[in-house]
Amino acid sequence: MNIDPSTTKYLIQARMEAEGIVEKPDVVGAVFGQTEGLLGEELDLRDLQKSGRIGRIEVDVQSKKGRSEGTILIPSSLDQVETSILAAALETIDRVGPCKASIRVDKVEDVRVTKRNKIIERARSLLSQMVEESKTSGTDLLDEVKMSVQVSEIVSFGPERLPSGPNVADSDAIIIVEGRQDVLNLLRSGIKNAIAVEGTNVPKTIQELSKERALTAFVDGDRGGDLILKELLQVAEVDFIARAPRGKEVEELTQKQIMKCLRNKIPADQYVEMYGLSGERYKPESEFPEPKPTGGAPGRSEGRPEPRPVEPRPIEARPMEAPAFREERASAPLSPTTKALNPKLEKYRDMLVQLGGSSTARLLDDSDIVLSEIPVRELVETLKTKKNTRAVVFDGIITQRILDIAAEMNMHSVVGTKMGTITKQPTGVEVWTRSDLAP
Repeated sequence: MNIDPSTTKYLIQARMEAEGIVEKPDVVGAVFGQTEGLLGEELDLRDLQKSGRIGRIEVDVQSKKGRSEGTILIPSSLDQVETSILAAALETIDRVGPCKASIRVDKVEDVRVTKRNKIIERARSLLSQMVEESKTSGTDLLDEVKMSVQVSEIVSFGPERLPSGPNVADSDAIIIVEGRQDVLNLLRSGIKNAIAVEGTNVPKTIQELSKERALTAFVDGDRGGDLILKELLQVAEVDFIARAPRGKEVEELTQKQIMKCLRNKIPADQYVEMYGLSGERYKPESEFPEPKPTGGAPGRSEGRPEPRPVEPRPIEARPMEAPAFREERASAPLSPTTKALNPKLEKYRDMLVQLGGSSTARLLDDSDIVLSEIPVRELVETLKTKKNTRAVVFDGIITQRILDIAAEMNMHSVVGTKMGTITKQPTGVEVWTRSDLAP
């Protein structure tokens, strides 16, 4: 039905039933003919329609089994009272054409209310859409720009063209991850020194990098991560190990989770001991034992090597500054006899033996009295708060970070099981390992 919106305020909806077959002109004629003169001149339908106060009368009639039924719609721009009177007058019609008929008004609809409800519903829908878009548009824009920059920053490294961050070529420390998506996720967190192995077969590039850089393996918390880690430990010199939470992958971690995992990284040797990983570990050439001398060197007998003197040793095959020791400690070389006479070193050696395999550290004051005993994984953070620590003995690898903190705190001794990757040893800090203190 087409209704002129300019003339419609109300819509009279009525239902017609006739005992015979009638058509639309019969219904319209009955409406005009049987209401004429009934409501007076002011409500005469013909005059109202001419003046535009009543719209076109729409009729829909259907005939079935000798009876006719249909609907009558009359748009009105009269007021409520006049429209109601006109609607009631329709029910006085008792004949349509030659047939007996009855008309019943179903309702008088306020078209403006209906339109208003539709407007409200549509406006609510549009507003919800606008609010949702405004919430995400700013974030999406930032993420889109950030993502485009991060994707542009990813590069290919080495002959295998491994996905990596832009700082891998120049960084002293690199992070090994599984795939390209892991590198991208670390880039989103601002970490640009990650490189992917792209599978369990560790590329030659990674093996070569591990000989020169401090290498942290950052693997997924699933079985795939276990397999890659075992492969890495066998073919590359891994210094530290970080794991995603159990059941999660590196590529799906948030920035906060990534930073937490990397802060909680564990030296590789400690990780192997803690989790009982089987398989032979990779050893760099500098860590293989030197051949025993065949000649008769002074102080040695063939077939039974004597213990070598304990001396403050530089880190072999790694550039570093020579340590400057305090005068009283450097006054005499540490021969085997000196070991037996030096109670301080004997105390350190005994502590290291006691801590063997426990992944525990002891913090000592200036008199070598134990201040506290903590897990090695908490050593770095604890040292920052224990300002009165002057020495530390721990069952773990001595790292550059631990030595830097020791220098800042004016500590005199750091004792561990072995040396990690050290690029610069601070002056004024004595460094001892298990082999240095061996009897």
